[in-house]
Amino acid sequence: MKLFSPIIIISIILTSCTVASDKQLTDYVNPFLGTATLWETEDLGYERTWDERTWGAEVFPGTSLPNAMVQLSPVTQYRSGAGYQYEDTVIYGFAHTNKGHWNLLHVPILPVTGEVNPSDFVSGYSHDNESANPGYYQVFLERYGINVELTSTLRSGFHKYHYKDGDQKKLLADLTRSNNHVRDWNIEKMDDNSFAGFQDTGERVHFYAVSNYSIDNIEQIKDDNHEVSVVNFSENNNNEPLELKIGFSFVSIENAKLNLEIEMINKSFTQVQEEANDIWEELLAHIKVTGGTEREKGIFYSTLYRSFLWPALRSDSNGDFTDERGEIANEGFRYYTNPSFWDDYRNKLVLLAMISPDVTTDVMKSIIDKGEKRGGYMPTFFHGDHASVFVAGTWLRGIQDFDLERAYALILQNAMVPGRGGRPYLDEYLERGWIAEKDTTEVPFWDEYKAAVTKTVEYAYDDYATALVAKELGDEENYQILMERSDNYKKLFDPSTGFWRGKVDDGSWIEDFDPYYPYFAYMYREANAWQSLFFAPHDIEGMIDLYPSHEAIDQKLDSLFTEPWRGYEVHNLTGFIGNYCHGNQPAHSIPYTYYFINKQEKAQIVLDSIMDRFYDMGVDGLAYSGMDDAGEMSSWYVFNAIGLYTYSPADTEYIVSVPLFDEVKFTLGNGTKFTIRKEGNGQKINEINYGNEIVDGWFINHDQLLQGKELVIKTTE
Repeated sequence: MKLFSPIIIISIILTSCTVASDKQLTDYVNPFLGTATLWETEDLGYERTWDERTWGAEVFPGTSLPNAMVQLSPVTQYRSGAGYQYEDTVIYGFAHTNKGHWNLLHVPILPVTGEVNPSDFVSGYSHDNESANPGYYQVFLERYGINVELTSTLRSGFHKYHYKDGDQKKLLADLTRSNNHVRDWNIEKMDDNSFAGFQDTGERVHFYAVSNYSIDNIEQIKDDNHEVSVVNFSENNNNEPLELKIGFSFVSIENAKLNLEIEMINKSFTQVQEEANDIWEELLAHIKVTGGTEREKGIFYSTLYRSFLWPALRSDSNGDFTDERGEIANEGFRYYTNPSFWDDYRNKLVLLAMISPDVTTDVMKSIIDKGEKRGGYMPTFFHGDHASVFVAGTWLRGIQDFDLERAYALILQNAMVPGRGGRPYLDEYLERGWIAEKDTTEVPFWDEYKAAVTKTVEYAYDDYATALVAKELGDEENYQILMERSDNYKKLFDPSTGFWRGKVDDGSWIEDFDPYYPYFAYMYREANAWQSLFFAPHDIEGMIDLYPSHEAIDQKLDSLFTEPWRGYEVHNLTGFIGNYCHGNQPAHSIPYTYYFINKQEKAQIVLDSIMDRFYDMGVDGLAYSGMDDAGEMSSWYVFNAIGLYTYSPADTEYIVSVPLFDEVKFTLGNGTKFTIRKEGNGQKINEINYGNEIVDGWFINHDQLLQGKELVIKTTE
């Protein structure tokens, strides 16, 4: 046996320590996590019979910066969420905007060689020749023998194409296609090595591109099925990679050029890539974890990364943006897209406020600007309201560099004045405190109705959030009205079944009531009655008192998590524990109900199971249990992994749970640092203390976290 000297052993140890310490947080991020689809029965929770695939997390693997304008990513299929599904085998192009929500995918381009067939130009690729990390994406296009590298800045994308020696270099711009209907488009050569244009899909995005090769011409090639634009380069004997720097603007080509010149025109690909990595590293470093497995760290930093891609920037480097009226404006703040309020008000917007208060402030100013220019209503998203929760929770957490009175005027109109742009069916809600549903039977899942139960209980919570702002501004009259209305969630509770249940116009219960049957918009929004339980985050005691005893609630919760899913095949509901569905948002706060009947450890068993099972699913370990919905699903994991959750996001409290990690060092956006430490390896919390003082109850306040002390969570088996 060969023996090593002590000096060699010490050298090996030091080298190992150096290698370990050199690992960056960005190295834990896997941008492919969430790109796969669930196919297997054990993952789905039911037998597949449809050809249509279930919804995945619908996320993209390409390059972007936090809350950037540009998301530069491959398109493997249009009208399929983020445009990329891991099981797909071809690439159509590389688009420059993305949310993961069946829209965007502006200005797709693809490097090609040889003769171009406008109906047949896609390239095969292999995951063996594909890679990604924050701010970088790479893939080899097998059809053309081109290795593609992508990186980006806030408003510009950088393409680097490695052609085979001697191959003619061409770019195909597929401007008639995006995830939205393309109304109009244009592309033209500007000078020797640049081209520009726009694509209009309801919002017009302008682009200005500069290449390191001279442009010969831009030709239109079409057949009976499709039309594409092809940029032909004249210097085809040069074997240097083709580099394309392309700036974007939702205002003008001139601004797109300005954005490009300011952000990357004089930078190398490596410089832009390294700067992108550094930006992500700085953001991820706001939460540093110790302990846990490498798998848990990988999921944690991947979900933290995924939480900061939306809302997206829409203003230019000079501050210009196109407002709700279609006019060019410049108000002195960065203009952002609307948050996905129905989804991410629950947690993601709070995480954004904790880490990026400057972005949060400008998002708030953006929605105020939009609301004032769209009839006086605060923007909503898809279903319900919930901007009120964002306004209240942000202000009360001390992020106050926006005009609260202007925001209040908008959310108050949402709550008080029926009209287009406000809350749907508000007239009914104001008249009787609940919204009626049509009395019918055998409703197909996808049929659109009012989602009356979900709207009623959520409007009650929005009323509470608006009341918090009214109180802050001294509007006592509306505060009292709104607080009284915040009890409206009780009006659709059926004590005979223990469920929230729909009523028809005359006030009688809907007779065709099956708590196991899922609906898209009948009574409940994308849920069944089981998944719609226990939503009154502002009134825990009132919610608990609806049931005859703690034992009744305990039994109801146990049944939720043990009564098996009845096999309904619904492709936006996956990831089941009994009838609890983690693959859609409505049930995401239900597990914490155990806390309020002195069964905290039961909640933790469920939370641990969710974190362990539903974030790297499928045959490739790359599927979420359901849609990420602009970061909501990811943020749920982030909060629970560190032992805090935004049970009532309008309030400034976080419910405390058992973290995955032994220690969490959290740096808030204002620079305050606090620590979360776990003692013991059990699921039952027997003590919570902060700054060596016992915490009474299950909640810690944001003001306490701002003191920068240590939160200790002591557990037992």
